[in-house]
Amino acid sequence: MRGVPGRTLSALTPRGRCLIGGGLALGLVGAFLGERSLVQLALFVLVLPLLAALGVARSRFRITTRRATRPARVPRGTPAEVLVELGSTDTRRGGLWLLTERVPAALGPSPRYTVSGLPAGATTLLRYSVTGRFRGRYELGPLQLRVVDPFGLVERSASGTGTAPLVVVPRVRPLGPGGTGVEQGRGSEGVHRSIAAHGEDDVSVREYRRGDDLRKVHWRATARTGELMVRMEERPWHPQGTLLLDTRSRAHLVAPARLDGVAVPGPPGDDCPPGDSLEWLVEAAASIGSTLARRGSVVRVVTDAGELTPASGRTGLGSEELLDRLATVGPSRVADLHGAVETACRAAGDGPLICLLGAVGPDDVGLLTQLRPGTGSDIAVLLDVSGWAAPSGRGRARGSVARDALAAQRDDAAALLTAAGWRVVVAGAGQGVADAWAAVPGTPAGVPA
Repeated sequence: MRGVPGRTLSALTPRGRCLIGGGLALGLVGAFLGERSLVQLALFVLVLPLLAALGVARSRFRITTRRATRPARVPRGTPAEVLVELGSTDTRRGGLWLLTERVPAALGPSPRYTVSGLPAGATTLLRYSVTGRFRGRYELGPLQLRVVDPFGLVERSASGTGTAPLVVVPRVRPLGPGGTGVEQGRGSEGVHRSIAAHGEDDVSVREYRRGDDLRKVHWRATARTGELMVRMEERPWHPQGTLLLDTRSRAHLVAPARLDGVAVPGPPGDDCPPGDSLEWLVEAAASIGSTLARRGSVVRVVTDAGELTPASGRTGLGSEELLDRLATVGPSRVADLHGAVETACRAAGDGPLICLLGAVGPDDVGLLTQLRPGTGSDIAVLLDVSGWAAPSGRGRARGSVARDALAAQRDDAAALLTAAGWRVVVAGAGQGVADAWAAVPGTPAGVPA
C-alpha cells in the first residue's frame, strides 16, 4: 500500500527529481571528501523538495466548473466562444493552480490558464474560442487542474467531470438561379394536382418500377395493358426533393484532419474551402437540401450507408435537422451504389432526384438510367475529385495517367446520364457549390432563387 512517501515521490516534477538527484550526488561527494559543509548543503537540497511534496500532497482543492458555448451549433469554419466559470468550494484560499481545458485536436490547441490564490467561495471566468474546421460532434472539457508549489518542484493533478457539446455542421451556401424546379415534379404537366382516383378505369396507375410494393399492383390495368401496373394512391400533393449523396471512400480523396497552414484548393475568396471531395459534396447536400426545405419541399437524403431518417412521425428532413444529420456523415466502405440507387429512386417517386456523386463511371450510373429515364427534372452533379490530389514530384506522370482515367470514366458516365434525359454538371475543387448549381443545364434565364 502506498503511503505519503510514495505519493510525494510521484508528485515530483522533473525539476524536483533533478534536484533530489543533485542532492544525492553532492552528499556522496561530500562524504567521500570528508567535507561536512557539502553534506549539510546536500541535506538542505534533499529536504526542500520533500517538504514541498508533503505540503502539496496534503493540500485539498475543491472546485466546480460550468460551461456555456455560444453558439453551441456553428457552421464549419465559424468560431464559437466558450465561457468556463471556475468556482472554489473549499474553506481555504487556493494556491497556485495551472489549468488546461481539454479540447479535441480538430478544434485547435487546448487553452491553458494560471489562477493564483482564488478565495474560498469565489468564482472566476475563463474565456476561449474554438474554430470548427471539420464537421462533427465534439465535447469540450473537462478541465484539468494542476497544483504546484512556488518553486515548481512538486505538482498534483486532478480532472473535472463537466463537459459541453459543440456541433459543427456543414456550411450552407446561398444558391442563385439554377438547378431544378422541384415544384414541377417529373412529368411535363407537373404534379401540382392531387392524384385522384375517380374510378377503376381512370388514369390513376403507372408502370411498375423496381422496389414498388407488390400489394399496390393494379391487376385490372395490368391485364388490360399487358404490363405490370401499380396504383397511385390518392393523397394531397406536397413538393418533394430527394438527394442521393455518394459517401463511398473509394469515390473520394478524403483528407485527414489537417493543421492550419496547409493549402487547400478552393474557389477564389473562400477562406475555409472544403478540405476534400467528400466535404464538397456534403456542403452541396446541405445547401441544396436547405434551399428546398425553405421552399416548403419534403427533403429526403439517401447515402450509400442508408437514408438519413428524420424524427419519428415526420416524412422529411427540416433544414436544421438536415444539417445536424449531415454533421456526422463520413466516408463509408460500401463498394457500389446499387443499393443506394434503388432506395433513392423508390424514395423520390414522382419527384425529382438530385444525385451528388464522387468518382463514378458508367457501371455506377447504369442503374440510374434504367430506373429513372429522365424527363428533364433529375440532376446529377459529378465531382472531379482529382482537384484535391496532393502534387507529387516523382509520381507526377503516374498521377496524370490516373487523372486521365478518372476523367474518361466521368465523361462516359455523364454521356450515359445525358442520353437518358438527365441534366448533368461536372464540378471541381476550384468551383463553389453555388457556381455548380447555376451551371446545371436547361435552366430558364431569370428564374428567381
